[in-house]
Amino acid sequence: MTDTPAKPVADLSFEEALRELESIVQKLERGDVPLQESISQYERGEALRNHCDTLLKAAEAKVEKIRRGNDGQAAGTEPLDVE
Repeated sequence: MTDTPAKPVADLSFEEALRELESIVQKLERGDVPLQESISQYERGEALRNHCDTLLKAAEAKVEKIRRGNDGQAAGTEPLDVE
């Protein structure tokens, strides 16, 4: 592990957070990380997962679907039905 302090999770873009989360998962799956570091990595991974989830939900809320008029042409947009 590097000595550079980790960037705060809240400051990461979705792509940065996902990349770091994937790296943590790979390290933990290998099983060659000391126990205390594994716990720290797991906690950071959980924070990254939550951050990614929050960013995805925010993006979904902004997505709009295109409505079509009777003539088949685009007639505006409406919020995407997210369940």
